[in-house]
Amino acid sequence: MRYLILSDLHSNAEALAAVLARVRRLAYDCLVLLGDFVGYGADPNEVITRVRRLRRRKVLVRGNHDRVAAGLDQGGVFNPVARSAALWTAEALTPESRRFLSGLPVGPIEVDGRFVVCHGSPLDEDAYIFSDSDAAWNFRSLSLDLCFFGHSHIPSVFELEPDGIRVDVVRGSQVLRLEPGHRYLINPGSVGQPRDRNIAAAFALYDADEGTVEFERVAYDVEGARQKILRAGLPGALGDRLLVGA
Repeated sequence: MRYLILSDLHSNAEALAAVLARVRRLAYDCLVLLGDFVGYGADPNEVITRVRRLRRRKVLVRGNHDRVAAGLDQGGVFNPVARSAALWTAEALTPESRRFLSGLPVGPIEVDGRFVVCHGSPLDEDAYIFSDSDAAWNFRSLSLDLCFFGHSHIPSVFELEPDGIRVDVVRGSQVLRLEPGHRYLINPGSVGQPRDRNIAAAFALYDADEGTVEFERVAYDVEGARQKILRAGLPGALGDRLLVGA
């Protein structure tokens, strides 16, 4: 069984289209999406529609931007730029898109008895996992040995070994072989707003039978996505950051 792991699309239709074009050549059985379909970018309805129309089995969880855009939260903890984008998104959503976001389940969710998925962390969809100490608290809560999470937009691996927690930031495309008896918290990176100084859209493929996670990057029309943000009247910084992957 192979799972396509996507996270943090953030209304970036160009990035999502590039990822879906790439994976047409890659066999996978199930799409797993770790939240934040919307926010920041200019195409929330197009992104939601593309995901809804994919004829694959899907496992979806809600992100914090999805929650605020759907009107389930006022976004009081957001910084001003993020909140401005969330309010713009809320106004731009079609009724169908709003219902879709409102109906997304909250993580953590177990998938096929093999792994857990969530947005921020297994303990809190708004929390970030950046360090070994962050990971330690979350490892204690895991019901299974593997968890995929998003939110930080940084492709990364937290591995609980017998002697401690190993932390790796994933650079570019590579394959991770999961070690029996070890526990993992894995972030595939962001499709729509990478923040690891690499502007290419990030995603991962998990092969449960082989015990591997393949991290991938794919180029997309970054300038096109940026221009849409500017034309929409969204904060210019949201377009500019796409040019540097930050």
